[in-house]
Amino acid sequence: MSYRRLPFIQYFINTSQDYTGTGQMSYPLKYDRVGYSSGPLEKLFGLYRTVYYEIHYEPDRDAIQMNFRRSVKVTDWIANLDFPSKYYHAIEFEHQPLQLRVHRGWGMMYMAIKQDVRALWRQYHQRYPSAETEIVGWSLGSSLAILCAQDLNYNFGVRPYLYTFGTVRPFKTVRSNVDRMQRYLSTVCTECWNFSNVNDLISYLPPFPGFRMIHRVNVETEKSLSLFRIVHPFHYHIDYDRETLYEPYENGADPDGPEGRAVRALRGRKKR
Repeated sequence: MSYRRLPFIQYFINTSQDYTGTGQMSYPLKYDRVGYSSGPLEKLFGLYRTVYYEIHYEPDRDAIQMNFRRSVKVTDWIANLDFPSKYYHAIEFEHQPLQLRVHRGWGMMYMAIKQDVRALWRQYHQRYPSAETEIVGWSLGSSLAILCAQDLNYNFGVRPYLYTFGTVRPFKTVRSNVDRMQRYLSTVCTECWNFSNVNDLISYLPPFPGFRMIHRVNVETEKSLSLFRIVHPFHYHIDYDRETLYEPYENGADPDGPEGRAVRALRGRKKR
């Protein structure tokens, strides 16, 4: 059986564990938990942070799906606010060195599970070599999903399908590599959909120049960026369970191309 993508809304409902109470989960997730310490003081006092991930195979779609959990605990928010960039990886791209830097808190979270995630993914990939890889995350989970996509692409040559919601910006550019970094990130995935409400404050984290996701896809763009709206993250950050948000993109249209813009414009006229 060949790969079949789910409706975009279904990825959000599943990976959010039906956070908004729709009752439409198609696959219940049971996350694996890994504890880690972010520094010598935490190790000294026996303090541990946790990170959660889940990987499974769906035979009816020939898909290996990888899920990363959103922020739940206070320690997750400590990691979210650990803004300084951290050296992460040195790669070669376009026959030149390219240094990857990432948000420190999220980089440390992914490094804590990297070997386990790789090992489990390899097991599924060896068992189902024709399967496509999907990586899914919401909020904090979107940062780990993006880092995982880069990791699997660089180290195993796979180009996953990436679906994230309320997406944050884990990669850090510097003035000298902005264009090259964006070109590199555009090669990582077969498809990348970083869905972000234009008024979702979380999707602008970290709030400093140079941080970026792979490919931001704005939903609800008929609503311009508003100071009144953006200070209500608990509304706009969970508002990804509406099917109409994804209508312009379900046929695979480029969200920034003429077809995607035309569908959004038509939807706006209907609402008025």
